[in-house]
Amino acid sequence: MIIGLKILLTFFVLLGALPLFASLYQFFLVIFHSKLNHYKLARPITPKVAVVIPCWNEADVIGNTIEHLLSMDYPLESLKLYVVDDASTDNTFEIVNEKLKLYPDNIRYVKREKGGEGKAHTLNAGIKVLLEEDWAEAVLIIDADILFEEKTLRKMVRHLADPDVGAVMAYIKEGSVSNTLVHKFVAFEYICAQAASRRAQNVLGVTACLAGGAQLLTKENLIAIGGKIDTSSLAEDTFTTFNTQLTGRKTIFDPYAIVWAEEPNCLVALWKQRLRWARGNVQVTKAFKHIWLNKKIGNLGSFSFSFIWFTIMLMPLLMILSSIGLTGLFFLDFPYSWFIFKQFWILNTFTDLFIILTCNFLDPKTAKRTRLEGLLFPGIISLCLIILSVYPNLLDKLLDIMVLANDGNHLYFGLDFKSFIIVFFLYLWVALCMVVSFMAYYTEKKGFPLFISRTLLLIGGYGPFLCAVTFASYIKEITKSEMKWDKTRKTGNLQKNG
Repeated sequence: MIIGLKILLTFFVLLGALPLFASLYQFFLVIFHSKLNHYKLARPITPKVAVVIPCWNEADVIGNTIEHLLSMDYPLESLKLYVVDDASTDNTFEIVNEKLKLYPDNIRYVKREKGGEGKAHTLNAGIKVLLEEDWAEAVLIIDADILFEEKTLRKMVRHLADPDVGAVMAYIKEGSVSNTLVHKFVAFEYICAQAASRRAQNVLGVTACLAGGAQLLTKENLIAIGGKIDTSSLAEDTFTTFNTQLTGRKTIFDPYAIVWAEEPNCLVALWKQRLRWARGNVQVTKAFKHIWLNKKIGNLGSFSFSFIWFTIMLMPLLMILSSIGLTGLFFLDFPYSWFIFKQFWILNTFTDLFIILTCNFLDPKTAKRTRLEGLLFPGIISLCLIILSVYPNLLDKLLDIMVLANDGNHLYFGLDFKSFIIVFFLYLWVALCMVVSFMAYYTEKKGFPLFISRTLLLIGGYGPFLCAVTFASYIKEITKSEMKWDKTRKTGNLQKNG
């Protein structure tokens, strides 16, 4: 009975290590991207591109976005902007109308009388018009605040020279002028989630999500997936990505096609945005349940893709199971639990070091800008454990010091009460870090002084903050909460930081 329980608890700890192995696997695959990429099939072409720009009260940004798009290194005769106004109540129309007078052949204004239904409905209004006009050869879906670098569109469309390609995504980078702590955490996150992870997915021949901020689709592909964007979930871009691949078409990430986005500068706004994304991923998981580990589907059904997808989506549960495993082993066999605990953090150390070094290689400018945030990504307490794990047996020496400092009453597995509490806390920390990071969001939402929420975020970690968001998405989906599109307010506080 005891042996069986010990094996089960050890298995729980190993489950908690799966996200670390998934990260190592993805970042290891990045090494092969220099050889296994799509560039050899790309060539310079300039198809007719219709850019669909969904707008709701975008007066602060839409004028700048239009000017940047029309000043790109791309033939104006092959570029049309379809600005879809989702019943804005500000002066979005006036600004677009002024641009329309300057560029009458390059701008179409589409007005929705009924707004507030979400981005997908807004996009579909524009897609319907452009398909009826039958001019475009490709459709570029963007956000109203995105800024393209001069040659980004050329770098994206070059992949369409391969007739098997159905969609291409750019590298979306955080470019807010204010450069706050939250902005810099997001900037580092995007190196990991895009520059690295999507290179790895290129190697695997499968894409998890072509982000809707800069998503290029061939007209043929758009028609093949229904001629419209999915409106049944909060992850319309991921639905488009999966459906594209299910038609047998390739999806490509180009890390050199760069666009800049303004991201939330506070945790409350970031929570709303990421909760929408995370809940959308839960919906995708259910909607495409037939693809998982299904070899007949192709790369989407591969073990590698399922492993990466589920370790990310289930990470909060895996972290909780890991803490349960460690604390359970604590009471069953403390020396064994201490050994497992040390191995867990040694693996964390190696994984974090490998990720940081890879990020510095893939995007050195952003990595330099976010050097501290990259180190603090797992949180201060986790970082301390990582540092302690670098030196062999240092954790053992600290434990010996705690034992020697007690009063001689070894009533708690050879530890005094204070040492017992410290070790017990460290075992629980794998899950508790999510609670601390959630409190960072909660205190900001309740109006506490900003230094409190930022301190909690630094202690708990930005990575655990994202896990807390994912856990909240489970609850939202289980309770069938209203699928509300909480739009992130954009101010135009954006620059190209490259």
